[in-house]
Amino acid sequence: MELNREMIELGNKNSLYKAMGIRIESVEEGMVKSRLEPKSEMCWPYPDQPHGGVLFTLMDTTMAWAVISSQEKASFCTTINLDIQYTRPAKGTFFSCVAEVISRTKQISFVKAVIHDPYGVVLAMGQGTYRIMQNRQ
Repeated sequence: MELNREMIELGNKNSLYKAMGIRIESVEEGMVKSRLEPKSEMCWPYPDQPHGGVLFTLMDTTMAWAVISSQEKASFCTTINLDIQYTRPAKGTFFSCVAEVISRTKQISFVKAVIHDPYGVVLAMGQGTYRIMQNRQ
């Protein structure tokens, strides 16, 4: 429980996430929930409609934290591949993403994720592959 709280605090200190309006909300082993409240600069071509690249970053971020949360030792990861399907335009003031590690080996994790609008409508689905890197201490 303490580690999860520390992970959330660490993630939410990230300046990129802050600039984009991304917050890590909950961390369980291999599963992370995040929220995007996009800044107006992230919405284009319409207000309250974040650019697809912003949603991609939300999904990639959430998936990476899911991978990190599934590791016993301190580690980080890098994205090998992320495949995302956008099902409809993102409209609203906030969006949620849930990512879950579905399989892993010693060095590779396979993750799935879904982004919802404020009403629970699916806006994007994705699957990603991440390389696990151990911290050198």
